[in-house]
Amino acid sequence: MSEIKVTPLGAGQDVGRSCIIVTINGKNIMLDCGMHMGYNDDRRFPDFTYITKEGPVTEFIDCVIISHFHLDHCGALPYLTEMVGYNGPIYMTHPTKAICPILLEDFRKITVDKKGETNFFSSQMIKDCMKKVIAVNLHQVIQVDEQLEIKAYYAGHVLGAAMFKVSVGQQSFVYTGDYNMTPDRHLGAAWIDKCRPDILITESTYATTIRDSKRCRERDFLLKVHDAIERGGKVLIPVFALGRAQELCILLETYWERMNLKVPIYFAIGLTEKATNYYKMFITWTNQKIKKTFVQRNMFDFKHIKPFDRAYMDNPGSMVVFATPGMLHAGLSLQLFKKWAPFENNMVIMPGYCVAGTVGHKILGGAKKVEFENKQVIDVKMSVEYMSFSAHADAKGIMQLITQCEPANVLLVHGEATKMQFLSQKIKQELNLECYMPANGETVSIPVKISVPVDVSRKLLKSTLHQPMIGSELEVKKPRLLHGTLVIKNDETGTTFKLIEPDKAMNEMAIKPHQIRFTSSVRLENTNRRPALQLSELIYKYLSNKLRDQHNVSFLNDASIMVSSVMLRVDMTSDDEYKDVYVSWADVDESLGSYVVSLIQDIQSTL
Repeated sequence: MSEIKVTPLGAGQDVGRSCIIVTINGKNIMLDCGMHMGYNDDRRFPDFTYITKEGPVTEFIDCVIISHFHLDHCGALPYLTEMVGYNGPIYMTHPTKAICPILLEDFRKITVDKKGETNFFSSQMIKDCMKKVIAVNLHQVIQVDEQLEIKAYYAGHVLGAAMFKVSVGQQSFVYTGDYNMTPDRHLGAAWIDKCRPDILITESTYATTIRDSKRCRERDFLLKVHDAIERGGKVLIPVFALGRAQELCILLETYWERMNLKVPIYFAIGLTEKATNYYKMFITWTNQKIKKTFVQRNMFDFKHIKPFDRAYMDNPGSMVVFATPGMLHAGLSLQLFKKWAPFENNMVIMPGYCVAGTVGHKILGGAKKVEFENKQVIDVKMSVEYMSFSAHADAKGIMQLITQCEPANVLLVHGEATKMQFLSQKIKQELNLECYMPANGETVSIPVKISVPVDVSRKLLKSTLHQPMIGSELEVKKPRLLHGTLVIKNDETGTTFKLIEPDKAMNEMAIKPHQIRFTSSVRLENTNRRPALQLSELIYKYLSNKLRDQHNVSFLNDASIMVSSVMLRVDMTSDDEYKDVYVSWADVDESLGSYVVSLIQDIQSTL
């Protein structure tokens, strides 16, 4: 029995700052390297001293895998490479590699430049970090070294998001990152094959939620937006630049077109153009509808959605504004919130999960006043709505992925402890699987069965599968033994095991063949005083009748009988009252030899 060790440095019984260290067959793999959006102190980045307190971290990490471009999964990567000093391989998909540096730079500008922080990475560090990244394709098997290989699967969630299967020798695990089992208006559903890993490490953001119909949610969203603009209010929708933003833009664009509405819709300047370019570049990552219509019309070229200018903030009348970032912790979305929050006609719609500590999380919790670092206090009179357009799998989706993947164990990350506990019990009861949920800094050791692969000779396997069964019908149901020679070889490629025919093994090793034979004697009462030759003929006929076509029964010149490799001989020298029958057989035919002995014992009644 071996074990796989898992230590979350972030996202252990928490959402944000995803960073998990897995030790498997002597290899250490880092899964994601994110920042926490709710903190501005040392808790912003994972604590890399868990890996090593001194010396280069590269010696302790064999590779880093980034699942997607959200900052809570990749935001600490430049810090790890340029400030901590990791210079080993980093893997992510092509869209993630393209979009990561844009979001990292936007965040750096918004949060760092204004505060003049010195313990944060620079623009040049982001560029140097991304040069170290190796881009991978879906379903491409990447050989990191002789033993370690990785493979990416489609995760939905956002453009370029991937789940990764990591294999080291015979052991393997799957890391989901964030994923969505439901297709939306621009991305498909997550998919993985029945790869049966030793561990499935899955996010559990919505561990206790089962979402209602997506159509109902979309209708509810549109009605809330429409009601707000009808009463002259302003609608703020905080979103991240890529992902839910595009889905909701397509939804509002279609609705505005259908209802012939004239109220302006705005999107944070510059990001619409960038987003459209990325979706054009990586169109193969979108859903079937987008791919089909893309030739005739680009779904991301919006007629009703215009770039937002900061001068529009104080414009009178209704408007809808998509502003970044998505959790109201900084940037334009926070500025608009501060300006519009005191007015009850206005509305903020939070379309996804908000990490604890962010303004979004506070107002969703019912806060009527929000205090900021500069002692500024904002009254929240605008209506606050939560619409789950989050691209995470719900409880049903998580259970579906586990069933699809068929792991031996499940480990939950990226979720709140109480929700994880509920889902963990559900997994144990319904799927009969062991489920783990370590906290940050806690290491769990998961026992893993060791399986040794053995190549079996086709000829040997075929002869065993097609071997005729003898005796009663009950014997047919018994498991059949595979008789062969196990050959173990050690060379530069490693250790291999083969099960082959004994004669072939002896040829390979230049060993002269010899055979062990078993002999048993059966004494028969010779009531009619028959000579040995006549008795042999009677036994031959009896066996021929009993065994029929199952075995080749032949009568030899010296009055002995052969049944396959079993030989019978009647002793010529014994007295007339009794005759000794000697039965001899090879070790490979032990069951047949024993059976023939039992048949001869039954012959007495016919003599």
